[in-house]
Formats: sequence, structure tokens, C-alpha cells
Amino acid sequence: MQTPAEVIAQLDRGPSVIRALIDAVPPSDLRRRPAPVRWSAQEHAAHVGLMEPIWAQRLERILTETNPHIVSYEPDTDEAPDRLLQIELTNAIETFEQDRSRLVARLNVLTPADWARPAVHTAHARYSAFLMCRHLALHDLLHAYRIEECVLGTHWPTERLAETPGDVGHLEKTNPPRGAYAR
Repeated sequence: MQTPAEVIAQLDRGPSVIRALIDAVPPSDLRRRPAPVRWSAQEHAAHVGLMEPIWAQRLERILTETNPHIVSYEPDTDEAPDRLLQIELTNAIETFEQDRSRLVARLNVLTPADWARPAVHTAHARYSAFLMCRHLALHDLLHAYRIEECVLGTHWPTERLAETPGDVGHLEKTNPPRGAYAR
């Protein structure tokens, strides 16, 4: 994503990617955390939705203020540990889609000078409207990847569908995979 048009296109796809992945997570795994300090699929999806107004506010500050100071949002310390589990997910995703649609519309009218406007961010050495929006697009994909791990059951490697045709649907206990990509 090297141009504003590429970033906008990715941002426009973000909500549909998240929705499709959430719809693919088995209901029993939706709120299941892979470890006590790691988020469930629901938490990842709720987080991207909660962040959307923050990104929009940052953009407006970058566009209207001279070199605004942006304070990093850290959900692990800025929120209660179970807040994302308390969110009603269907509404959160619908709100995310609406908020993102507004953001994409806003981005579509920016000038090259707008995209280059700088800001100071407490967690990054460089920040601008473009860098923030590209970071947002990648942020969506990071959380999409984490949701996909829940779709795949990556966190629960001992629960595998039996591979023999007669045992379809039967869960079998197996050893986790070994090799370069094993966790």
C-alpha cells in the first residue's frame, strides 16, 4: 500500500473481511481466549470497531491542527480486561461498518497536501495522515489474522477433525504439528 488510493481500497474492504471471518468462527470459539492474556475472536472484532472513532478523531486533528500530539491508545492498560467481551458483537460490527464508510468517504476527498500533513505520536517516530491510514489498514489485517487463527483452531491444536472419511465430524486428540511453522 504505497498510495492513498491503495490505502483507501484496503480500508474499504476491512469491515467485510472482519465480518466474514467472525461469521466463520465456530460459535463455541467466538469468546474463547487462546490464553488468559490473549484475545478471543470477539475481542479482536470488537476492538477494531471501538478504535474506529479514535482513528477518525486523529485524522481530523491531523487535518485541522498544526503538528498535533497524538497519544497512543493501549487497550491492555486503557480498558478493563473484560470490556471487549461485554460488547454485543453484531451491533459493534454494524457500527464499525458505518463508521468506516464515513471515514472512507472523508479520505476520498483529501488532497495530496492533506495526506502529507504530519503529527507527533507518542509511540512512533514518524506520523502523518498517510502513515496513520496505512497503519489503520494494517491494524485491520492484524486483527483479521488473529480472528482467522480462531477460525482455523490454531490455538487448540489437539482438537482436530479426524481425517478418515468414516469419522467426519469426530474430534480426535492428536499431537501438535512439529516443524518450522509450529507454535
